Amino acid sequence: MANTRDIRRRIKSVKNTAQITKAMEMVAASKMRRAQQAAMAGRPYSEALHQALLSLRDRVDQESHPLLVQRPVKKTLVLLLTSDKGLCGALNTNVLRDIAELDSSSTVFVAIGRKGASFLARTGRLMIADFLLSDHPTFLQTKPISQFCLEQFLSGSVDQVNILYPKFINTLVQRPVNLQLLPISMEQSSVISQPSKATASLTHTPSSENEIKKDILETGEYLFEPTRDNVLNAILPYSFHFEVFQKVLDERAAEQSARMVAMKAATDNAKNLIKDLTLEYNKARQASITTELLEITTAQMALQ
Repeated sequence: MANTRDIRRRIKSVKNTAQITKAMEMVAASKMRRAQQAAMAGRPYSEALHQALLSLRDRVDQESHPLLVQRPVKKTLVLLLTSDKGLCGALNTNVLRDIAELDSSSTVFVAIGRKGASFLARTGRLMIADFLLSDHPTFLQTKPISQFCLEQFLSGSVDQVNILYPKFINTLVQRPVNLQLLPISMEQSSVISQPSKATASLTHTPSSENEIKKDILETGEYLFEPTRDNVLNAILPYSFHFEVFQKVLDERAAEQSARMVAMKAATDNAKNLIKDLTLEYNKARQASITTELLEITTAQMALQ
């Protein structure tokens, strides 16, 4: 009976584990839906912001703003996005693996998330700041982080700012991405600029404000007030702040998706293990009963 007793204990232990992983799966699924909606909701705005930058690309001197100036890269700042907690599969491992490809002598890090901060401290890489965010961060919460990185770039402490994070593709796919944020490169925008129709309508003179608005919508052109340079000075820092915020939302969506999938896999594995242990228990119990019956039959035959 000792064997069956051990099996019963294992079954009980695995059932308790399955209950925990099932509860974590449901919590992660609830957070996942909210995080995915937030990440997807911000992408159209980000694309519209890129489109406005593209419309300025050929109309201003790209060396006129410090956020556009390309400098020789001697020092790079990497904004590392990871989760605070584990149990999310290989999400953090895949991101942290890419750090090995970076030159530690010319790279400094700013970490968001405990997993990334602990990894940098454990591997002896230079981390100049680390931050913690809630599960549902806001733009006001991420702006001090992006402002810190912006000041490091403007002061000349670093010549380039990158962000390393798990990009949310879908619920099952999260891909680590190392993306340059500063200096801002308009040519690398995610939005493909549409060919302007303005050259085809140079002879047309709008006669009313409504016609001007209609022409703007049709040609994809923008009116900049008060001047293009003033708009550029305002939109470039804001574009950087919002880009960091959008990437944080992507990381949160990727984290909750990976955790939900990992907990579902753990629950399914626990259920399969319970089935195997139950079958093993039944076999052991049947063998014990058979042994007892044989012993009783043998004893009865001996008495006869």
